[in-house]
Amino acid sequence: MQPANKRMKHLPILLAALLACTGTSAQEASDPYAKARAIIGDLGRITAPGGVQDSYKTRIGGIDQWLNVRGQDRANPMILFVHGGPASPVTPTQWQFQRPIEEYFTVANWDQRGAGKSYGETDPQTVAGTIRIERYVDDAIEVAEHLTARYGKRKLILMGHSWGTIIGLRAALKRPDLFFAYVGIGQVLDIRENERIGFEYAMAQAQRDNNAEALQELRSIAPYPGDQPITRERIIIARKWPQHYGGLSAFRSESGYYFQGPLLSPEYTPAQVDDLDKGSLLTLGRVLPEFLAVDFSTVKRFPIPVVMFLGRHDYTTPTAPTVRWMAQVEAPSKRIVWFEHSAHMVPWEEPGKTLVSLLEFVRPLAR
Repeated sequence: MQPANKRMKHLPILLAALLACTGTSAQEASDPYAKARAIIGDLGRITAPGGVQDSYKTRIGGIDQWLNVRGQDRANPMILFVHGGPASPVTPTQWQFQRPIEEYFTVANWDQRGAGKSYGETDPQTVAGTIRIERYVDDAIEVAEHLTARYGKRKLILMGHSWGTIIGLRAALKRPDLFFAYVGIGQVLDIRENERIGFEYAMAQAQRDNNAEALQELRSIAPYPGDQPITRERIIIARKWPQHYGGLSAFRSESGYYFQGPLLSPEYTPAQVDDLDKGSLLTLGRVLPEFLAVDFSTVKRFPIPVVMFLGRHDYTTPTAPTVRWMAQVEAPSKRIVWFEHSAHMVPWEEPGKTLVSLLEFVRPLAR
């Protein structure tokens, strides 16, 4: 037997030999998700001759931003999916639900400024001063113009989720000529009203369960939102308990499938997964004052067809304000589609119904 110090000296060599025998590389050993990502990536590889599978950065709004474009037939209508957050890209979890949609649509996911893969392209301090809602709206319009030119599309379907519905609705109002229709998922309509409804739901659930911890925390910010400033600290408490009671993912107190999903993304490196949290820290506080003032209830006319995908149990962006708005707004056509087994994460929670609803209610509008 070798002395202990010599055994330690040769340990890397022995480990490499062992890994070679088991078919595992040293890189895979240090990154336990690498093999799973490769399998998911292979399953999702577009092999159809007329398909498209592009991942690239391009200059948008003066900085490099990332686009991910996928579809089995580039002749299909194209969806521009504007993600939520702020700074919560769809790209790292698209593998969980998007593949069937790609048979009927080409889907473009865009990592917004300061978010996901775009975060690492520009010095965060350079981006920090540009974190304004109107800048995101102009970025979305520029992305739409870029996609129509690159892929030979006359118009796109514009689809937004959560925070992305603020950007999407404003982009549609500003440049309706670029879009066949608008699809809102977890639509933000009136932030203060959303906050009030979500808080009241959480309080009622906590009282029903006699949840002492929840009641103590919720009462510490009551009345909410009230007349006090809606600070980041108050929002965290106000969102924590509706989500605990299924207001983010229906019938679930946690949403690990979503928050841990990027670890298995074939589109993201581990470093880019780490950048997701950095992007949230960069953007949320800076955009918060504008975010809290969002109210589309005064919009009486909408220039393009509008379809709302609403989760019946959504208490992250409660649906009541959107239902009221849809009843009074004038539009070329309008429709609400209810997802009875979803809360806020409709495409992830009910991917089958998402596909069927896109085919039945949205694809016919892309003419």
